[in-house]
Amino acid sequence: MQAEGDTSAEAADKAMNELRLFRITAATLHRLPMNQLRDNDRCYVCGKRNPAGLKVDFAINREERSIKAAFTPSDIHQGYEGIVHGGILSALLDEAMVKLAFNLGIPAVTAEISVKFKAPAAPGSELVIAGKITSESKRLLLAEAKIERGTSIIAEAKGKLLRKN
Repeated sequence: MQAEGDTSAEAADKAMNELRLFRITAATLHRLPMNQLRDNDRCYVCGKRNPAGLKVDFAINREERSIKAAFTPSDIHQGYEGIVHGGILSALLDEAMVKLAFNLGIPAVTAEISVKFKAPAAPGSELVIAGKITSESKRLLLAEAKIERGTSIIAEAKGKLLRKN
């Protein structure tokens, strides 16, 4: 909410600060009872059986270890008027990275994600989400994802994924 006397730039800075992501350490995730990760098709981002979900259809390229999807947000995905909520964009980026790992046969959860918002996305504009695994070790995967509208980058993310096997 914009306080009286705030300029548009100040309001935008406050909004960006409010959209910071919470960090969960790998040590905390390791203690969670998730010995087996199962897909029940109710994921908020990609689940076809989630009536409130986004139902994004991702395509996996196993050879390139990459993932891609298109999504057109609507008015219900707004934060501020005419701007897609940063949490929706962050969820899309997170899903691209983790879903890719899962579909490559690597059960993993997000241990850390860093998102950079580059430009606002408006409801009704088609967004293209793409991700890739950049490296992996015994316990961690490093991944990247981005959201583009045409040739404009809307948001980028880097993630550390904790293997759960």
